Amino acid sequence: MKEHNPDNPILHEAVNGAQSQHTPAKTPKKRDLDTMMNTGFQGTTSSAPHSFPIPKPNLERDFQMSVQLNPKISVGPGIWGQRNWVSFISGHWNGRWGKGTVVPGGQDSQLIAPDLSTHIDATYLLQTHDHPPAFIAVKMDGWRVGPREILEKLEDPAHIDEIDPKTYSFRVYVHMETGDTRYLHLNTGMWIASGVRRGTEGLFIMVP
Repeated sequence: MKEHNPDNPILHEAVNGAQSQHTPAKTPKKRDLDTMMNTGFQGTTSSAPHSFPIPKPNLERDFQMSVQLNPKISVGPGIWGQRNWVSFISGHWNGRWGKGTVVPGGQDSQLIAPDLSTHIDATYLLQTHDHPPAFIAVKMDGWRVGPREILEKLEDPAHIDEIDPKTYSFRVYVHMETGDTRYLHLNTGMWIASGVRRGTEGLFIMVP
């Protein structure tokens, strides 16, 4: 004889068997990117009744840089991959907020993965053409990736100029630091850069 236990619906179902099927949970509606950008997110509580449109990022060229590089030095294989060291000879840059030179002595500690993808970890110093000049410390972090045969040629100085930049991806994140009051706005900025190698030169275009 089945037991009636209305005060404990879970026990009642376990003992007497399910009487009806549960109503399936409703699938939340998907919101496309344009909808979120234009109408924003609706508040989920009575304390947030308004929608908040998401500002669209505007990617505009902010500045560009060219750097002359010394030949790479092989540090050797490590637990994460092959480590190479590349130092900066010199360079120049110009953009919407200034122009100047790249101070000799910058460095890039590269980590080469087994598939030849290269992690970029570079630090260097910019000097402005102001009088007196300002000095801006720059940190660059990102990856150079692509088909193995293309990445192999990028490591060969004899073939590096033959490679179409569209056949590989060279993207880095850039942030800056300075104590010069004329450029304090750079401390809270962030940039994405697209790079390319040409002989012993590295070329970058930065967008905020």
